[in-house]
Amino acid sequence: MWLVQQARSWIPSPCWVVVARDLKGDLAVIADEGLTPNVTPTVWMAAQWVMRHGTELLSSDLSKDSGKPGVIGSAIAFPLICRNRTVGVLIGLDPLPSAGAPVLGAALSLAIRSVLEPPAIALENALTIQRTEAVSVTDDLTGLYNSRYLNLVLRRESKRASRSGRPLSLLFMDLDGFKGVNDTHGHLAGSKALVEAAAIIRGSARETDVAARFGGDEFSVILPDTGREGAVSVAERIRERINACEFLSSDGLSIHLTASIGVATLPDVAASAEELLKAADVAMYRVKDAGKNGIHIAQEASAF
Repeated sequence: MWLVQQARSWIPSPCWVVVARDLKGDLAVIADEGLTPNVTPTVWMAAQWVMRHGTELLSSDLSKDSGKPGVIGSAIAFPLICRNRTVGVLIGLDPLPSAGAPVLGAALSLAIRSVLEPPAIALENALTIQRTEAVSVTDDLTGLYNSRYLNLVLRRESKRASRSGRPLSLLFMDLDGFKGVNDTHGHLAGSKALVEAAAIIRGSARETDVAARFGGDEFSVILPDTGREGAVSVAERIRERINACEFLSSDGLSIHLTASIGVATLPDVAASAEELLKAADVAMYRVKDAGKNGIHIAQEASAF
């Protein structure tokens, strides 16, 4: 990022970092030069302080000034302010304490803020675009991807799998008994149960998988570079964890739900994204017809 390179030309600190909030609202490093693991705790301490106070942090020895374990060295940090709001932090760090405390006069502080205003505006605009893009592909309730994004990724991954000859699998699942939650405890309780189920599905999938809420109480997981056996392993993990979960326990309830899951793999049973989705959907309904709470592989005769 231009800003960290420019900052190093202003003040030759061994490390310069830009920190801002990510899409989840957590602080994250978005650009750095010279960042090493030993100063990472110092980055978070300085960033949190500046985000909270909205003013410069100047310290010759943060280990003494903060009193926090793992915080070391000297630091100078500036708020990145856009529309009177701190949107990020520019931090210069040295792992060693300095002989004297950094000093900024009022005129210099004002000049620096003026110089940093355009980068702050650019950062806020970039973050706004990211948030807008995330909202367009994310399910509002569960935080999983939505069906629109699922279809986009499925088409992309199916084409990639066809070109590379690698397998692509899809899970399609429905929560058994979910209607009863809405009917008995109301739609608010039903929504909370969906959120809990989504967390289980997300936590059971792998980092490379794409988990989405297809609609209602139906969910889907795209598993790139994954054949039938690997897909069944992920599906069984999801099924077992949903079956073992006591939903809405934080509300004093103990709701039991299960999942019917269909598994389809390209090129075994499909040659396109549309065929793969249809095959997984049909396989899921085979489980429903066979008594629910199970897994069925597309074009296989039995559920288990």
